[in-house]
Amino acid sequence: MEMSKIKALVLFSGGLDSLLAVKILELQDIEVTGLCFASNFFSCENAKKSADINSINLKVVDISEDILNLVKNPPSGYGKNLNPCIDCHSLMIGKAAKIMKNENYDFIATGEVLGQRPFSQNRVALERVKKIAGVDVLRPLSAKLLPETEAEKSGLVKRHRLLDISGRMRERQMELAQKLRLTYPSPAGGCLLTDLGFSERLIKMLDYWPDCQANDIELLKYGRVFWSNLNSNKKNLIIIGRNAAENDALGKLAKRGDIMVELNKDSGPTSLIRGVSGPTEGDSIFTVNIPEHLEHSTLSANKEYQPEELIVAVAVATGSYVPKLRGKKIEIRIIIK
Repeated sequence: MEMSKIKALVLFSGGLDSLLAVKILELQDIEVTGLCFASNFFSCENAKKSADINSINLKVVDISEDILNLVKNPPSGYGKNLNPCIDCHSLMIGKAAKIMKNENYDFIATGEVLGQRPFSQNRVALERVKKIAGVDVLRPLSAKLLPETEAEKSGLVKRHRLLDISGRMRERQMELAQKLRLTYPSPAGGCLLTDLGFSERLIKMLDYWPDCQANDIELLKYGRVFWSNLNSNKKNLIIIGRNAAENDALGKLAKRGDIMVELNKDSGPTSLIRGVSGPTEGDSIFTVNIPEHLEHSTLSANKEYQPEELIVAVAVATGSYVPKLRGKKIEIRIIIK
């Protein structure tokens, strides 16, 4: 009778470390599935490319709402910016544990390296992740430097064939990748919560709109971001696209009640206004005078606008970003989703 293969679920970003974790286990004849979590703050595009190149079965799970709730209230606090790394990793491991149980995997592994990230990959942090998630995690690249896991104790994994890598240097990983003839994409993306500029945008949104949802967060990735006051003292969000790709993205993210501001006869930015109460649908065309010089105060965060005043101010700002239109009267198209 043929014995069934041991099955491992490996958290997979597509980077070198997670790729090596997969291949180290495959060398022990373990059947591996990569698991990538996607959210507003990190994608699985790199993981998909790497999995395709290296013939890895990949499972993608969207956890946008879970991560957003965690960012709003991280039990273990933030890292350097707005990144709740320990709680984020714990959430992912907990999600992986449920998949492991429901789909009959034998254990969970990650590509984490002891000491590579001082805040989230030191001994204390790794142990805290285990405690919060409530499940054992094998880390093949640093296993010999860490306590023996149940997968090792039970003989599912041969500990002597695992590694003892630590620290931020990547020489050993690159040597092993070359030896195994692995191909991996160049580092790309990463977590937006570690980006200072994005974190500053997100901090404002969490302050002004504490009940913000995933679609609101997605808008912060694009364009020039402004906040203004309506007469009700409620903050509303304005995004002005910087190029055709961003204009297209804003159009796709627009939802019912949003106001789109476009140049009717000229090429240039598209703007999106969210948070203004008004007509539920419809569109109109009107003219505005664009000042000779770009006025950054056109959208003042301190001024209180009536809805109609705000739309005109956004229209002027939108046209002002096209140098050839300054000092001219132009047509603006308003679309209410």
